[in-house]
Amino acid sequence: MFAVVDIETTGGSARLERITEIAIYIHDGEQIVDEYSTLVNPERNIPYFITSMTGITNEMVEDAPKFFEVARKIVEMTEGHIFVAHNARFDYSFIRQEFSMLGYSFKRPMLDTVALSRRLLPGHRSYSLGNLCTDLGIEIRGRHRAAGDALATVKLLEMLLEKDNSLLTGSLIRNRKAAKLHPALDLSKLKDIPEEPGIYYFHDEKGELIYVGKSRNLSQRISSHLSNNTSAREMEMRSMTADISWETTGSELIALLMESSEIKKNKPRFNRAQRRTGFRWGIYSHTDEKGYIRFSYRNVNDDEVPLSLFTSRDRARGKLEQIIDQYSLCQKLCGLYETDGACFHHQVGLCRGACSGEEDPRSYNERALLALDEFIFRERNFFIIDRGRNAEERAVVKLVNGKYAGWGFFSINDVGFGLTAVHDCIRPETDNRDIQIIIKGYLKNHRVERIIDF
Repeated sequence: MFAVVDIETTGGSARLERITEIAIYIHDGEQIVDEYSTLVNPERNIPYFITSMTGITNEMVEDAPKFFEVARKIVEMTEGHIFVAHNARFDYSFIRQEFSMLGYSFKRPMLDTVALSRRLLPGHRSYSLGNLCTDLGIEIRGRHRAAGDALATVKLLEMLLEKDNSLLTGSLIRNRKAAKLHPALDLSKLKDIPEEPGIYYFHDEKGELIYVGKSRNLSQRISSHLSNNTSAREMEMRSMTADISWETTGSELIALLMESSEIKKNKPRFNRAQRRTGFRWGIYSHTDEKGYIRFSYRNVNDDEVPLSLFTSRDRARGKLEQIIDQYSLCQKLCGLYETDGACFHHQVGLCRGACSGEEDPRSYNERALLALDEFIFRERNFFIIDRGRNAEERAVVKLVNGKYAGWGFFSINDVGFGLTAVHDCIRPETDNRDIQIIIKGYLKNHRVERIIDF
């Protein structure tokens, strides 16, 4: 049985946004046997651009049931069925997050009609629901509304069933490579692995740690390891894995920090060197022998911690050019103009002469210090607050004088009288270059809940 689902939301992030509408069609492989559709009060404002796309207004959802009021219905309708959606990870992640906020773990086997369409219906220029349905002659009555899109997905699913009826036997979901796993591995344990961010450990038959990894979805990542035949290394690791353990973290940042620490401490057999990030260029600063604060940009190395990280040389240079213009800094002292004399900007009246000794270090450094303040880690004491393992908890990373001091979890009910509970929950850790790159890279590409100075 299939539960074909579509949702509408207040935005694109399951962590930050909420569901405004949901539709479910139960399909037995031949026809629809049950259906459900309702608007949902998201308990927050619906942005104008979302209303423009879906037609769902704040007035329409004002008297609609809140998610907790329809949660039981969703559980009952989908229980024992395969969760089907077009771009299923989007719909599934929102529903799981809504249930997580209620303290319930929603877990269903999942089937994505985008991926399946690419395999069974090759050759289309686009596999978005609208474009694919146009190509296939499927009419969508109510595009970007849950019921209309879900019903179109039902019709698409029926076409896919005609192409491959093995879907009805669930063969796409079974692990066909289970016979190649270690005989001591308890397969019943796999069903308990949560679809949550966290860190996981593979142990051999002697209990020794042979691999540690992190993932935004523990269940999916571990399953991919156990069915991976892409390399001799992966197959060897799989055959040696006699036990699996894991720990949820809520925050992907905490998982990254834990993974880095565990790799350095244990040096598991199948872990390669510390994973490389895409941030290979950095901006650095130092004070020269004359007392001027200087900036430079170069490839990240193992010896120094950069002020900021960038994915390319041009991005790093662009940032330096920005602060030169904004704070009237010297091209030469920012590493952008090599000369024994004055920089080009001084020649045209844009630099005040630090490069030629006409501006003293104290005056110049007043502006250079303002530029340094643009880099979040400089000499700051602050907490990074991120999602926790449940609705009542938050994860926290602590930095003192810009250096990593540790991480922890605290209850939101314990912070009514200051930051004592936040300080007390910290598990002390040691700062290093890899950790700095992880934290800076994460902050560049992810939205955390809050940053609190102390």
